[in-house]
Amino acid sequence: MHAVDTNVVVRYLMNDDETQAARVRRFVDATSVLLPLSVVLETEWVLRSVYRLTPADIGAAIRKFIGLPTVSVEQLHRVLAALAWFERGMDFGDALHLSAAENCDGFATFDRAFIKTAARLGAGSVAEP
Repeated sequence: MHAVDTNVVVRYLMNDDETQAARVRRFVDATSVLLPLSVVLETEWVLRSVYRLTPADIGAAIRKFIGLPTVSVEQLHRVLAALAWFERGMDFGDALHLSAAENCDGFATFDRAFIKTAARLGAGSVAEP
């Protein structure tokens, strides 16, 4: 198994460099790969900030990659929870942080937008310290 970096995932999804994308597709199709949690976070950032994709398109793209038969995802259940909240309006980084705190009594932050969004989504106890 090989872990993959953000640039590999982005090449696979965006096909923005045909030569590299072809290499990545051959590699991913033939190799068991691990998608680290940190790479998922960075991939969302790249797709949003560089490619200007919408949350729905980002969610679909990440789900496409993690659905490939050769791809394993570090803490898949947390990524899926974060994607669900993200697609309903939560910042992806916040959603991933919150999903990582699933066994905690709550999540402390001064980010009022995060607090409001979590309350709206029923996504756990998010409050100021």
